[in-house]
Amino acid sequence: MKGRMRFRRWARACILVVLAPNGLMEAQQPASVGPLQEQARRNSIAPCLEPPPLVRWEEYRGPLQKAVGTFVRKLERKSVQTSHYRPGVMLCSLEVKYKFRLFVQDTFDPASFVSAGFNASLDQAENRDPTFGQGAIGYGKRFGADFAGQTTWRFLKDFAYPTVFSEDPRYYRLGHGNGGKRLLHAAAHTFVALRDSGKCMFNASEWLGTASAVALNSFYHPDDQLGFSPVMRQIGYSAIQDMGFDVLREFWPEIARKLRMPFRDMRE
Repeated sequence: MKGRMRFRRWARACILVVLAPNGLMEAQQPASVGPLQEQARRNSIAPCLEPPPLVRWEEYRGPLQKAVGTFVRKLERKSVQTSHYRPGVMLCSLEVKYKFRLFVQDTFDPASFVSAGFNASLDQAENRDPTFGQGAIGYGKRFGADFAGQTTWRFLKDFAYPTVFSEDPRYYRLGHGNGGKRLLHAAAHTFVALRDSGKCMFNASEWLGTASAVALNSFYHPDDQLGFSPVMRQIGYSAIQDMGFDVLREFWPEIARKLRMPFRDMRE
């Protein structure tokens, strides 16, 4: 009887010795995870936060509701608020498909059609591109040329070059500090942008996109024979215009509160 008991204990000990290494190895191997667990693991390694939702025109409850709301939506589409995020945690960068979506949304925004129509009216009054003629047909041709030109400009600046250079085409609002510091931050965006990784880089999309769009604009306006000086002048005007919009994006929350515009709470 005692011999059997000893044999059983010895057999159990041998089994444990054999199975223990396998159990340890299985414990050390990572368990298979699904897509959601894998995404959570990546976020824990390199956390990022999505920016707050954009202001929609439905959230405006004042006079000229759609007109004002549409303007704000276009202004805020390329704005990102960063001041209330924790230090060391950056905003999630735009993937290629979202950069393309940004280009499409900005192109077919109602304000873009209004802008093209206004520029076409000026061209009509100045008789730019005389071969287009006058009247409704001439205006339609000028509208098409202006809309095609600004679409090319947005495609290069918001999608093509940002994709090539891994650049974030959005403006990161500072949102705190004195006015001079914020003004300098907004003006500097014309020259300094952020990579998709969050690091600073030269704003290649601004200058290469504008220069390429000005060069390609001659296809839409065949009567324009621009030399070096006019081309450089147009590039400079475009850069100053973009700088002005960045300044407006930076101070827009304060402007909206100062004018008591009935938007949703826009505090930092």
